[in-house]
Amino acid sequence: MSEYQGGIEVAVVSGLSGAGRSTAAKVLEDLGWFVVDNLPPELIATMVELGARSQGVVTRVAVVMDVRSRAFTDDLAAVIRDLDARGYRPKVLYLEATDAMLIRRFDQVRRSHPLQGDGRLVDGIAAERALLVPLRDEADLVLDTTGLSVHQLRTKIEHAFGGESSTRTRITVVSFGYKYGLPMDSDLVIDVRFLPNPFWIPELRDFTGLDAEVRNYVLSQEGAEEFLDRYLELLRLISGGYRREAKRYLTIAVGCTGGKHRSVVVSEALATRLGQEDGITVKVMHRDVGRE
Repeated sequence: MSEYQGGIEVAVVSGLSGAGRSTAAKVLEDLGWFVVDNLPPELIATMVELGARSQGVVTRVAVVMDVRSRAFTDDLAAVIRDLDARGYRPKVLYLEATDAMLIRRFDQVRRSHPLQGDGRLVDGIAAERALLVPLRDEADLVLDTTGLSVHQLRTKIEHAFGGESSTRTRITVVSFGYKYGLPMDSDLVIDVRFLPNPFWIPELRDFTGLDAEVRNYVLSQEGAEEFLDRYLELLRLISGGYRREAKRYLTIAVGCTGGKHRSVVVSEALATRLGQEDGITVKVMHRDVGRE
């Protein structure tokens, strides 16, 4: 997606009720877009102008519009023309689904259609579909969500609006000491207390796993390198599955007794290996170093 005047990008999200607008809005928020739901048409250009003058604080603005707004369809077309004239040509995302799927979704949430009135659900869907024909014809991207899971829809929107960085898995490796408790936000926990403890080596006790003396000692122990290699293979499987399920954040907690020696060494070594994998961004935190 190109960058427009003032360094700001603009998107308009619309489509049929029940087709996934709320999901799209959440995904865009996760991607760093400033999302506004049903902003009055006369304020949309003002919002974009304010974002353009924010000196980089706001670089992406997405406006979610539906039939509850007065911006249908002539008003919305006028808004798009106005933004285009100002140099902020918006990318229009239109979401749709089959009547059968929309009916099923409305039945699941036990809600009426906004255009249903005193008629049937199918009448409301038909009226909305007809109303939105001009907008659909002008959309830059039309997504049929009939056969898509929430995760699949998220992936499609990420590819369209997020860029390469949005599809990367962000892994945080946290070293900790069991005597201080498990990190509450950990997805996976590794126990490295099977390795000899440098604490019992007088000349290593006062160092931490960030020091070369301790690192060399821990990684030279039998099974240390093999463990790292095999666990990396497991993480390749896990991170690949997480990407397919649209889970982009993973916290791996590595624990030893005090969180000072072994867990720090293994965390650093594991992070180095993960950082060499495609599609992964990794950072390391040492929660309990310095607590003793």
